[in-house]
Amino acid sequence: MKDYFAGIDIGSTMTKVVIMNEEIVASLIVVTSPEQRKMADKVMADALSRAKISFDEVRYLVATGYGRINVPFADKQITEISCHARGVHYWLPSVRTIIDIGGQDCKAIKGKDGRVENFVMNDRCAAGSGRFIEVIADTLGVDLGNMGRLSLSARHPVQISSTCTVFAEHEVVTKLAEGVALPDIIAGIHEAMARRIHGMARRIKIERDVAITGGGAENIGLVTVLQDIFGCPVTVPEEPLLTGAIGAALLGKEIAKKGSPTPGERAPLVEASFFD
Repeated sequence: MKDYFAGIDIGSTMTKVVIMNEEIVASLIVVTSPEQRKMADKVMADALSRAKISFDEVRYLVATGYGRINVPFADKQITEISCHARGVHYWLPSVRTIIDIGGQDCKAIKGKDGRVENFVMNDRCAAGSGRFIEVIADTLGVDLGNMGRLSLSARHPVQISSTCTVFAEHEVVTKLAEGVALPDIIAGIHEAMARRIHGMARRIKIERDVAITGGGAENIGLVTVLQDIFGCPVTVPEEPLLTGAIGAALLGKEIAKKGSPTPGERAPLVEASFFD
């Protein structure tokens, strides 16, 4: 009988679930809802359905992310810093520096062999996070998913002097009124954001290889500017949104090898009965 391990990463904007044995057998990405406990139960049940296994077949489950305390059926809670380091190592073993751009914060993580050596994060300001790009996209009337592609066609990127969301938004409105082309404005926003991220990451001494995870990794314009400012390639993992959940599952596997959880300690998964 195969052992299965699961990781659930509840972020501020997206929730991710991964079920693994020797490889990933099921994964799921959904928008984080306000009722996180009910949502955690539902997404876990959906992932179990995809994997075609019951909850009882999951030997160990780790919760991580912003809402990890809202997963009552988890065997353990581990910070997203450790989980991202382990998850990126799964895809890209040579990576030493990880830039994780989430919905509400940005982190720079220094690691080796999947273990954290140092980290720094910005969680007090939207600048450098997905929320910063989201606000600017709304101001420009541009679909968030098109921001990266549009910025690549910029001819004369503008300089955005402020990385504060409120002031940057005001600058964007002014540039629009002046008739500046959308791609040039977006490219300027990406550069301002990338410089802030680079300044933060320098505090942990950036080392190659460098990888980017989170929603920001899906913005080709931002990734391109980051490569220019970092002065080296910035690699995107195969599934940049899943690295935290993958790392959680892998850390759970390591913990389980040291000793299985005592039967009965784990809270029940309400929806699990659908697949028993």
